[in-house]
Amino acid sequence: QFDLVILDPPRQGFHKGVVPLKNLNPKTIIYVSCDPTTLARDLAVLCTKYDLQRLTMVDLFPQTYHLETVVRLQRK
Repeated sequence: QFDLVILDPPRQGFHKGVVPLKNLNPKTIIYVSCDPTTLARDLAVLCTKYDLQRLTMVDLFPQTYHLETVVRLQRK
């Protein structure tokens, strides 16, 4: 069992990897995403067991539309 898991999946998101994550049952998840659509899809699944604590958007690519989103989730 882990206290913290950091996820930084490819643009397709982490959706298919959610099942193994449930087996780890971490207290906290830090999720880094470059695609808001897949992030929303994955959060819909993760938020059944985790509370969204914080969401921060980071502009690593100025003058483009790309944003990185960092989400902190805490087990309910």
